[in-house]
Amino acid sequence: MRFRSTTSAFLLAGGLLLTPVATSAAQASTAVAACKYRQSGNHWVCITPGAFCPAAAHKKYGYAKVTNRRYRCTFASGDIRWRWHRA
Repeated sequence: MRFRSTTSAFLLAGGLLLTPVATSAAQASTAVAACKYRQSGNHWVCITPGAFCPAAAHKKYGYAKVTNRRYRCTFASGDIRWRWHRA
């Protein structure tokens, strides 16, 4: 009987410790989901690295939605379409 109550208390305490982390992850995913892929002046924002890019973006730069790193829409050897590659 004592083992069961100790185990339950341990699991309850562990669950309470994980709650703030889950909330933080949910907030981060909401911020990423709010980012919309669009052209902003002469560059693009909220791009997904490695994804296909539209004809309007050819040879233009874009910034990744998660890391905010710069990418360029290029046609590399082996590709069948234009893609966002690290600049």
